[in-house]
Amino acid sequence: MIHAGEITGLVLAGGRGSRMGGIDKGLQLFRGEPLVWHAVRRLQAQAGDLMGGLMLNANRNLDRYRRLGLPVWPDPLPDHPGPLAGFLAGLQRCPTAYLLTTPCDCPLFPLDLARRLASAFEQPDIDMAVAATLGQDGEMHAEPVFCLMRRSLLQSLESFVRDGGRRVGQWTGLHRTVLVPFERPGDGPDAFCNANTLDELQALENGNAPPLPPLMT
Repeated sequence: MIHAGEITGLVLAGGRGSRMGGIDKGLQLFRGEPLVWHAVRRLQAQAGDLMGGLMLNANRNLDRYRRLGLPVWPDPLPDHPGPLAGFLAGLQRCPTAYLLTTPCDCPLFPLDLARRLASAFEQPDIDMAVAATLGQDGEMHAEPVFCLMRRSLLQSLESFVRDGGRRVGQWTGLHRTVLVPFERPGDGPDAFCNANTLDELQALENGNAPPLPPLMT
């Protein structure tokens, strides 16, 4: 079983926020705190050694993100082309055997995300594990930015983006990837709801999800 100390957490906050009018999503408030801070708090008990096992991917307002006390790495690719650029920034600097990625705009993701994704690696030769939820069509659908991957995939990703690849699903499809269902009794219905628009953020704000655990320092 993968130990938490073998995992570095990466919060992806490098998007353009186009559906929010171009504002920086990670800095928008949810329950009185920036969205990115909720992601950090949920990850900190799941990866590495408290705050030492986390880092951020951001392309704007870098000084504000650095105030969280975490390393902040911009995309290594021009024009902020999407989550794979954040994956690449994380893999290039990941000090552990595994990298766990989460977006900044999904403030209610499971507190056992790392453990459940890590359990997939009990199967031999797994390269990455991706969270999956049940769609309205009755099929399991990947939540591809919630991904636990081996650091050794760095060379593969560098080659993929060098050849113009930008879609997360296309890259994960090149490797032995396991979908991990998050449909157990007790899994929150809003666990993987992300705030792409200000209306969606307000809808999450009006929900009845339980509060976060106390911040560890």
